[in-house]
Amino acid sequence: MTRFALGLSALLGLFVLPSHAQTGAPTAPTNTSGRIFAQGERASAQHFTGTVWVKSLVNNDSTFQCVVGNVVFEPGARTHWHRHPTGQILLVTGGVGYYQEKGRPKRLLRKGDVIQAPPGVEHWHGASSQQPMTHVAIVPNTEKGGAVWLQPVTAEQYQDAN
Repeated sequence: MTRFALGLSALLGLFVLPSHAQTGAPTAPTNTSGRIFAQGERASAQHFTGTVWVKSLVNNDSTFQCVVGNVVFEPGARTHWHRHPTGQILLVTGGVGYYQEKGRPKRLLRKGDVIQAPPGVEHWHGASSQQPMTHVAIVPNTEKGGAVWLQPVTAEQYQDAN
């Protein structure tokens, strides 16, 4: 698998959008909603339940071997269960949501929370049913593989979080 394909899979199984951050080219502000980063493109329903938006911030390359993306979850939206061979870091930048590792209690997430999902551990994350949540997702060491997507989080599993 090419480094580019690994980066795609690592970020969340989505296409990578062009990022001016890699080129150093200045960009005009396109964000008037108070968000730190632009909303991005709608994510594929193949790996998410509900409405999710993803904006690539750092594309995978042979120097940094990581991907970074801004992810906006509308109320009730969430990832499917998944795991990353090298782990994942989530930096919550707004809203209220949840994070859960398989077999462990769900955690309430708020702006300023940091999650370190361990390598190979199945987990999911997303917004609360009442409020959106935004986080920056960082996947390191993409040369070792990308996200492994599993089954959707059931309504019962999600409701247990509320």
